[in-house]
Amino acid sequence: MNSIKRFAGTLLLSLAAVGPALAAPAINTFGEGGGYFSDPKRTDTAIRGYDPVAYFTDGKPVKGSDKFVHEWMGAKWQFASQDHLDKFKAEPAKYAPQYGGYCAYGIAEGHVVKIEPDQWSIVNDKLYLNYDADVSKKWKQDKAGYIKKADASFDSVIKK
Repeated sequence: MNSIKRFAGTLLLSLAAVGPALAAPAINTFGEGGGYFSDPKRTDTAIRGYDPVAYFTDGKPVKGSDKFVHEWMGAKWQFASQDHLDKFKAEPAKYAPQYGGYCAYGIAEGHVVKIEPDQWSIVNDKLYLNYDADVSKKWKQDKAGYIKKADASFDSVIKK
């Protein structure tokens, strides 16, 4: 009987630890039906053709190539290498920018705003993009506060 209780306790602890990993991807990463990640110029290319994995692995924005392309969430994603493409395919929500690829500061302030791929930051293993250098400077003064605000308002901002 003790072994059954121990097993049940271990199972419950395991499920509690794994549960969040089985839940939906990171908050506000994408919307129902996709399409958020497309370029503001109304093309179907995410992040203006920049490689989302490179922000994490290279620590800088790197232009993707037409040789390494993957369709995901209504957008075409380009990568600098097959390795980056494979990493993205395995865990797209890990590498995709938050807030559908829109400016994180803009979303926090209640606006859907385009981005510049060279204005970015990674916070808690999530990619955030910004409109320009001035906005990025404001964003970096209180990233946690803006993330909290944007997380709370993303759904209503995107529906405007």
